[in-house]
Amino acid sequence: MTASSTRRTTAAHSRLAAVGAIAVAGALMLTGCGDQTKDNGSESDTTASAPLAGKLPKSIRDKGVIKVGSDIAYAPVEFKDNSGKTVGIDPDLAAAMGKQLGVTFQFENGTFDTLITGLRSKRYDIAMSAMTDTKDRQEGIDSDTGKKVGEGVDFVDYFTAGVSIYTKKGDDQGIKTWSDLCGKKIVLQRGTVSEDLAKAESKKCPAGKKIAIEPFDNDQQAQTRLRAGGADAGSSDFPVAAYAVKTSGGGKDFQLVGEQVEAAPYGIAVAKNQTELRDALKAALDAVIKNGEYEKIMKKWGVTDGAVEAATINGGK
Repeated sequence: MTASSTRRTTAAHSRLAAVGAIAVAGALMLTGCGDQTKDNGSESDTTASAPLAGKLPKSIRDKGVIKVGSDIAYAPVEFKDNSGKTVGIDPDLAAAMGKQLGVTFQFENGTFDTLITGLRSKRYDIAMSAMTDTKDRQEGIDSDTGKKVGEGVDFVDYFTAGVSIYTKKGDDQGIKTWSDLCGKKIVLQRGTVSEDLAKAESKKCPAGKKIAIEPFDNDQQAQTRLRAGGADAGSSDFPVAAYAVKTSGGGKDFQLVGEQVEAAPYGIAVAKNQTELRDALKAALDAVIKNGEYEKIMKKWGVTDGAVEAATINGGK
């Protein structure tokens, strides 16, 4: 995918989460992990039992908290359950990593296309929000203009996936591939790879048959628009699209069409000057993979095909 400097993309990998697996996981979603914004114990007790606490910058060790910028409306990666708790793949992984580092990962909600800006302004320590690791993001390049807009970020890659198209159930409008969207309208989340792909494909369409693209602040708004008949198709990361197909209207609202495209890695974004924090996160993720907690989380959410065998820094292309 042509990832924009702030877009969300599904993690790169040849292995992709199966719809069936997501479907099975659907029943587990509402019983997911508790609110990751809550402390699980005293800072001193947690730090004492955390084998990797010493790898963190002293300023974060002293606070006992890592502030996480996240668009908490992207089920099953991160979302609010019926009780208002923050749950999903990312919060579960963060909680497991927090045990290794002796800190609490405190998720703070924000619109996706402002998360990297939040890192620059030090509002967040990291961004963890199904964000695709891309060269443009690493280098601070706006993919639309090709111009440098910031210093870029480093990524600790932890998952892989691709981008999917979905339509109203039983009404696919003849859409099987991205080229089939010419002359049609698609809804999606602003600042994502889905938006980049739609813009790139529209440029290839014949005159008078460009793709009408309607972006929203979050994926749920785009789904609502499609559900109401305001578009021909929607697009999002595969795990998210598959979850919507499984759960929206009891599985009666949407259907996936065509194949996933543009597989790429999800990464935890860290400011370029925070190499100590970046390396501590990588060590924690590797420890969680090694001790089996990572696999348990992947199984819980039905996304084992997107799992990685080791953490990688800046693996996006």
